[in-house]
Amino acid sequence: MENKGSSTKNIEQAQERCYQEWMTLQSQRISELKQALAQRRSQDDPNAVKTLRELTGKIIGDFRDYARKRANLSNRCGSNYYAPSWNTPLENALIWMGGCRPSSFFRLVYALCGSQTEIRLSQFLRNIDGYDHSGGGGASLSDITAEQLAKINVLHVKIIDEEEKMTKKISSLQEDAADIPIATVAYSEEHVGEPNSMVDQALDKQEEAMANLLAEADHLRVDTITKIVEILTPTQAADFLLAGKKLHLSMHEWGTVRDHHRRECAIAAGEEDK
Repeated sequence: MENKGSSTKNIEQAQERCYQEWMTLQSQRISELKQALAQRRSQDDPNAVKTLRELTGKIIGDFRDYARKRANLSNRCGSNYYAPSWNTPLENALIWMGGCRPSSFFRLVYALCGSQTEIRLSQFLRNIDGYDHSGGGGASLSDITAEQLAKINVLHVKIIDEEEKMTKKISSLQEDAADIPIATVAYSEEHVGEPNSMVDQALDKQEEAMANLLAEADHLRVDTITKIVEILTPTQAADFLLAGKKLHLSMHEWGTVRDHHRRECAIAAGEEDK
């Protein structure tokens, strides 16, 4: 019969496999988005806008599927997602409820609006061939309209409010860890960490609550992305999704590089001490 430690390890491995599959899919979608955007901007393909709509819809579906898989796996061990072993320390330092803050999606939109406007202004001033002087009808996030921006700002305020409500929930849950019966059992036990059925039941309840909060946070993340995409044009939405995926993968790679550099420094320092 499989012991509890082995079972927990298997669950963690399944959660990590789910994450690795997700990261592989992100890389695939980046290539597809780049290709679809290139076709749209070259205007060689009359069906390019339709292709972008279908691709963005597929990507939203990816997010929903991933959230569902995480919910299923977190029911068996929810705490793993709050500081995943498969993440780098840099990523875990920035994590909120097992992932990114939904409000960060709006920061990404605002950043892209500013950077793309600056690039296009520079192109215009230098009179680069191929620049679309007409504005492109929503060809990029630099073409975002006042109406679109107003809708995004309203949604941003609502999402921040939802985040604050969820943050209060996780704060309350963390405080419960010092409550009865956990605190009283820990104090009364002669040896630290002895098995106790009351503590196991309390911690199981904590795990369940953490899994429920993760599912709620994932739902908010998916819902936020969906609503932002609905406000944007197909090309703008593809730009936004592409930037988000590239940022996600880049943060993981940057964290990995920094960890590798720290290990090298630690090894070098150890050799110097010999």
